[in-house]
Amino acid sequence: MATGGNLALDGGDPRLAGSSDDSILGGQGLSSYTKPQMRLLHDPRVSFEEYHYYAQRARREELEQPIEGPTKGFLSTILPSKSGKGAQAQGGDSEKRRSSHVVAANISDKNTRAHVTDEEWTNASRAARTATMGAIFYLITTDILGPFALPYAFATTGWGPGIALYTAFGFMAGFSGWLLYNIFMGIDSHEFPCKSYGDMGFRLYGHVGRYGLNILQAIQLLCNVAVITISNGEALSEATKFKLCYAVCCLIWAIAGFFVGQIRTLQKFGWLANFAIWINLLIIFLTMGFIAHSPPLYSASGSSAGYSINPDLVTPDAAGNYPPVQHSAGLPDKSNFGASVNGLMQAVYSYGGAMLFPEFMAEMKRPKDFLKAMWSAQIFIYVVYMLYGLYWYAYQGQYTQTPSYLGVSHYSWQTAGNVLAMVSALIAAALYGNIGVKGELAYFPADDDQCLADFAFPVLYNNILVDFFNAPPLTHRTGKILWAFIIPAYWSLAFVVGAAIPDFAGFTGIVSATCILQFTYTFPPMLHLAYNIRKNAIREDEGFDPATGNVIRHDSGIKRAMRGFMAGKWYLNVWNVIYLGGALATAGLGIWAAVENLIAIYAEPQLNAYGCTSPLDVSA
Repeated sequence: MATGGNLALDGGDPRLAGSSDDSILGGQGLSSYTKPQMRLLHDPRVSFEEYHYYAQRARREELEQPIEGPTKGFLSTILPSKSGKGAQAQGGDSEKRRSSHVVAANISDKNTRAHVTDEEWTNASRAARTATMGAIFYLITTDILGPFALPYAFATTGWGPGIALYTAFGFMAGFSGWLLYNIFMGIDSHEFPCKSYGDMGFRLYGHVGRYGLNILQAIQLLCNVAVITISNGEALSEATKFKLCYAVCCLIWAIAGFFVGQIRTLQKFGWLANFAIWINLLIIFLTMGFIAHSPPLYSASGSSAGYSINPDLVTPDAAGNYPPVQHSAGLPDKSNFGASVNGLMQAVYSYGGAMLFPEFMAEMKRPKDFLKAMWSAQIFIYVVYMLYGLYWYAYQGQYTQTPSYLGVSHYSWQTAGNVLAMVSALIAAALYGNIGVKGELAYFPADDDQCLADFAFPVLYNNILVDFFNAPPLTHRTGKILWAFIIPAYWSLAFVVGAAIPDFAGFTGIVSATCILQFTYTFPPMLHLAYNIRKNAIREDEGFDPATGNVIRHDSGIKRAMRGFMAGKWYLNVWNVIYLGGALATAGLGIWAAVENLIAIYAEPQLNAYGCTSPLDVSA
């Protein structure tokens, strides 16, 4: 029967604390009796107050015990270490050695966790946090499509709207990062690590929030891999002058993912992400030089931005002469607003990294350094991508392609950009495919004997196999075998999804509107609103008592929620409501535009990745 305590902002009744049943079940308020390692992996009986108490303790520890190691300078940011020791462990050497072997056990099994001591549990969490600020900067800027989709966005929106909207999107993406950071710092701890977006949803909205976020995150990661598979297939078909069957071109990259995806931990991805961003910068500079000395790729005008807006903009006359490159200060064609919105959705890809911000913070030695890495990455993305997009639009106009490097007309230059892009995209695909299957990031120390437990439980492997079937962690031998079979299935599914969509811009538009925009602009204010209400509702004489395990609350329901909304910085809560409404409206508009675009595309027979003819081969 529901009680007043159950109807408060968090589940569980604090009046039940101390009952024997709660001690067995790991109920709310029994932290001193039911250890964190004995809780269910996602225990609804753990109150917000308990999460917040341990989070505050973890933040104080981070301030009092600075991370060991040399001072990080500019060079270490550009060339981050491949690995490092985790946050400073507590306890004696014997405790540290014992905690280092937690990884060998199946921690998804409650009976196994019963033999893990408090020190082993928290030290394992500390040691898993090894990512540096420099590594996070590179991971955020390891973009699969952002810089190469932005020229298409400018070509469909024009100079003025494109610059204004991209600037607004960039600033709000940074603000969203701050919201996620604020939430993370208030609910993450060594006792209860917050490892993913889904964990945030669970601790603030319960199981509904967790499953909803994880499902959408899994869909986006799958679509990201599909996007890369198809874009690389197009690049390879263009590099082979369309002599290799297009279906084979795409299939090659799906098979490549079978092998690259076998990397189970992401320690190596710090360097791979570093390598990928330098490749992307090289592509940017090379292609900018290429298009300055060559005309647009007229033969691919059927997949250009101009064709999506108004086919007449790229249709040759009777003599076979194509219209000159054109630009627009405002919307290129106000009568086709949907095409401009769909083009704008390509710009959202530039700021799509917010989906992984919680995972990045969970792996950092000093989570408070995340803001520096995030703002540095956002400024880099804004400045470099903006210059690249405007430069490309100036030279290519309505003939701009997505990805942009496909629009280089000189074959040798075109091939150089395509090959580099394929390498960079494969690295990004491995990153997203890894997270999509495993559901988290895992930076482990270089010494295998020091590898500690992986405490993340999100997306596919950990949410389904671990949660429901007690599958072992990926550091366990059986987990490694399961991983080897799951990766090929995951990449095969990504190939099927991507191959079925005939229009690349339409596909990326629908992914951007339904998934990327939500994680970057919709969910952060929604989560922060719940976090602020719960945190601000706690009075000075309320909260979690670690000595007794009791959670003290004097009221519940609407009264408590309204007090939490109006307390503290209430104007931030009001802004979050406005921001949330605007994000939902933009998402709805983007979905409408993407669907309308796909309807128009499907109205005529189209080429897809199940056939041998490439969409870029208009002579076929």
